[in-house]
Amino acid sequence: MKTEFAVPAIVPAAESGSLADHIVENAEQAGNHVVMSRMINGTWASVTAREFLAEVKGVAKGLIASGVEPGQRVAIMSRTRYDWTVADYAIWYAGGVGVPVYETSSAEQVEWIISDSNAVAVFLESAKNKAVFEEVADRVPDCTRQWIFDDGALATLTAAGVGVSDEDLERARATVNPQSLATIIYTSGTTGRPKGCMLTHRNFMFEVDNIVQGMPELFMHKGASTLLFLPLAHVFGRIIQLGAVRARVRLGHAPDVKNLLADLQSFQPTFLLAVPRVFEKVFNSAQQKATAEGKGNIFNTAAQTAIDYSKSLDSGGAGLVLKLKHKLFDRLVYGKLRAAMGGQIAWAVSGGAPLGERLGHFFRGIGITILEGYGLTETSAATTVNRPNALRIGTVGQPFPGAKVKVAADGELLLAGDQIFAGYWNNPTATAEAIEPDGWFHSGDIGEIDDGGFLRITGRKKELIVTAGGKNVAPAVLEDRLRANYLISQCMVVGDAQPFIAALVTIDPESFPAWLKQADKPATLTIADAVTDPDLVAFVQGAVDEANKAVSHAEAIKKFHILTEDWTEEGGQLTPSMKLKRNVVMKDFAAQVDALYS
Repeated sequence: MKTEFAVPAIVPAAESGSLADHIVENAEQAGNHVVMSRMINGTWASVTAREFLAEVKGVAKGLIASGVEPGQRVAIMSRTRYDWTVADYAIWYAGGVGVPVYETSSAEQVEWIISDSNAVAVFLESAKNKAVFEEVADRVPDCTRQWIFDDGALATLTAAGVGVSDEDLERARATVNPQSLATIIYTSGTTGRPKGCMLTHRNFMFEVDNIVQGMPELFMHKGASTLLFLPLAHVFGRIIQLGAVRARVRLGHAPDVKNLLADLQSFQPTFLLAVPRVFEKVFNSAQQKATAEGKGNIFNTAAQTAIDYSKSLDSGGAGLVLKLKHKLFDRLVYGKLRAAMGGQIAWAVSGGAPLGERLGHFFRGIGITILEGYGLTETSAATTVNRPNALRIGTVGQPFPGAKVKVAADGELLLAGDQIFAGYWNNPTATAEAIEPDGWFHSGDIGEIDDGGFLRITGRKKELIVTAGGKNVAPAVLEDRLRANYLISQCMVVGDAQPFIAALVTIDPESFPAWLKQADKPATLTIADAVTDPDLVAFVQGAVDEANKAVSHAEAIKKFHILTEDWTEEGGQLTPSMKLKRNVVMKDFAAQVDALYS
């Protein structure tokens, strides 16, 4: 094992300019190139580089006309949509700083982010978001301007800015340099108040340039395109937006995941980014559909063949029999799965949580290679990533070109490079605690670096459970495996200062009807009624047994409790990025945890 690893930068950190320069260069160098597709009346309409620049400049002039000055913060509260990207670049073009807000945020969260960042204006997607903002408007008096995307915000601003000259606009853009603040992204806040991460134009430009150049198979492929459906309020979605714009990859937006499959089929992206839960859903849905049609055994055999085929690629290649089986299932199963995702996807990028080795091999085996990466908001998204020419399934890859990672004496991962944020907004104490004087950032994660420089995440430093017997247990290993089961929505491993490890488990309401059918139960049976059903308990026990295979006997789950309700963002147990708020769960379900040890 290594304790430190770095990959040399392909592109040095920028010494001049800003993110707005990218769209200017696109228009000048390839003005007729289609850089976006936007959904209008059920059809994807092309937007050229020249058209996109013109729209951004029009909105930027409107921001200046409304009184937004260079360096001031402007919030965006919306789902992922074309207007979001236009507003983002317009804020930068006008010299401002973008502050994303999840469109699902509560009034209290909105108040905190807008007041803490001192945002002077806000873009809101809809009347629903406006209503949330109005609950707190009197408590954020400096935020005096609001524009609603659904009410034609972009057109309104463009009309308002007709009196602003090109010279005035360019003077505003010229106030920005690489050291200037590009955005303040508030962390999800699994505990306490969210902290505002200050990311500069230099941070984003460095990461984008090196990832684009380091992954040409995705970003520089002729006809490359991607459909973005992850929240642009999250740094993961944001960096892919920036990368697509930088590389002139055709970018589309899918605001409603309920329409995702239809959007994928009509847009036909060449690569995709998603969190592991999306890939799990694709696999589980296909498995359930096959089972319901009486083809469960065929699908399971096909899935194992895909996994075996992928593994063979790392060990000299498939033999004749495996090749023939793989070819057969490609026609019967794999091709249909690829078609359901648009038919053109060859690559996918996964982040936000561990993917799992089995799922990684399955998708590569069907012809879609998932490149798993790792990073945080504080690191401008990725610091490590598997690349097509440097891939090891089951890891989160090597550092991307220009990044560095090392393992501290206590196992914590430290990260470095020009992608590391400038610090926490209005919080010098937290900044000093997170960033060493020599630039190394404390990730809070535990991991190890193998001899090839590939990183594995083994847990969270603050989430380590220490049993009464003194055994250190990283809950993520068990939780990730449990959540891979189609019927399990969420779970949380407990056992701090207790004699053994236990778990709270929730059932996926979308998958529950399929289980009822498979188990020959009445369709009217509810999750609340079923939590003590012996068949359901036995099914969950099987998932627990499978998860326990990954750990020692001392770390294994000995008891579990099935809850009657799922954990959600609305319920307060999950962050907008679907991370578990462990302190909230422990408080809300203290009685159930106590019962596990009584």
